[in-house]
This record gives sequence, C-alpha cells and structure tokens, in this order.
Amino acid sequence: MNIESVSKTKKNILIVDDHPFIIQGYKNAITRYEPNQFEFIIAEAKDCESAFHVITNPEHNFDIAFLDISMPSFEEKNLFSGEDLAKLIIEYMPDCKIIMLTMFTEFLKLKTLISSINPRGLVIKNDLTFDELLFAFDKVIKNQIYYSKSILEMLEAHDNTIEVDLFDKQILFHMSKGTKLKDLPQFVPISINAIEVRRANLKELLNVLSDSDADLVKAAKSKGLLF
Repeated sequence: MNIESVSKTKKNILIVDDHPFIIQGYKNAITRYEPNQFEFIIAEAKDCESAFHVITNPEHNFDIAFLDISMPSFEEKNLFSGEDLAKLIIEYMPDCKIIMLTMFTEFLKLKTLISSINPRGLVIKNDLTFDELLFAFDKVIKNQIYYSKSILEMLEAHDNTIEVDLFDKQILFHMSKGTKLKDLPQFVPISINAIEVRRANLKELLNVLSDSDADLVKAAKSKGLLF
C-alpha cells in the first residue's frame, strides 16, 4: 500500500504574533509533529486587526490557536491584546484550544489570564525551546493542559490555595445536586463545550483521575469549594 495514500487527520491552526520569525518558528515545530498522522493547515495574523478578520471569517474554524498576549491593537473593535483575541475566539469557536504565550511574569496578570480565558496552554516565552513547544503542542492536542515551568513555579510560590471562578462554582454546585452534564447549560449560562472544558480543568486542578462527577464533587468538598 502507498503510504502517501493513508488518510491524515486535518487540523486547522491559527498563529497570531507580531514577529514574523516567531511565527515561522512555531510553523516549523508544528509541521514536524506526527507528520504521518496529521496534516496541519496553518493561518497566521500579525496584529489584532488582521486576527479579527481571520477569526470572524465564517469559513474558518480553528482547532488550536497560538496567541501572543502583547499585540498591536485594533481600537475600532476594542481589541487591545491577545487576551481580547482569545475572548473573541471563545465567542466564535468555543471548541478551539487556546495556547497563550507571553513575556509577562507578573503573578496577578497571569492569574487574571487563567481566570478569564482558561487557556489550554500558557507559556512564558523565556521558557520556550523547540522541544518545549512540541511538548506543549502534544499536551494540548491530546486535550490536556500545559503550563510552562516558570508559570507552575509562580503559582506554587504565590498561592497554595485553590481558586475557581463563579462558573466553576456553579458547575460544581449543580453537579453536587445530581444535575447531569448535558443539563448543566440550563443552570450555567455558558455552552456545553465550555462546561466540558471547565470540568476537565477542575479534574486536573483537583487531581481527580476518574471520569466520575461524584468523585469530582467529593474532591471539591474536601478542598472547601463546596459545602
């Protein structure tokens, strides 16, 4: 059988960065990931304005998006950063897995970013190497969460408590009352896809290894997130 004829899984990737050589570096890494299994269709944008047009184009539906946080703004649409672009992606394509890259090392900025965007990947650029980028990409494409070393160290050093936002607390509360996952959008004003992502993040955060909602609720109670 001709190996070239084997069907590959297509993945649509968006890369947004205002440095062309960084975009090229990401593309070089991505295209070397499991080349016999995946075919990557990569779109790119250099600022908030060009990213806006790519994201809102109805012909586009991205599986993974790499976003630099510091970005030339598009004031007409109130887009001032990669964080704003991430919110736009969540609005237009909630299934897209977002990887955010930043030079910021301020703890509160990063905590706010995690709380507001809940990215699948969060990387300090100073941590980034070719191998590290591939490792992060592998984690995210497998629907796991990846935080780079510096971010993990900051989170551990600054805060040993577990924080969740209002939506997470609503999800846990209604789960504790026996509400099924498919019924949660009736009580929590976000999509079922967003709820599933948050549920996965809560399991990771609370170190719940099973797929049981009862185990997740039990872990949340043990950490004081539910009473």
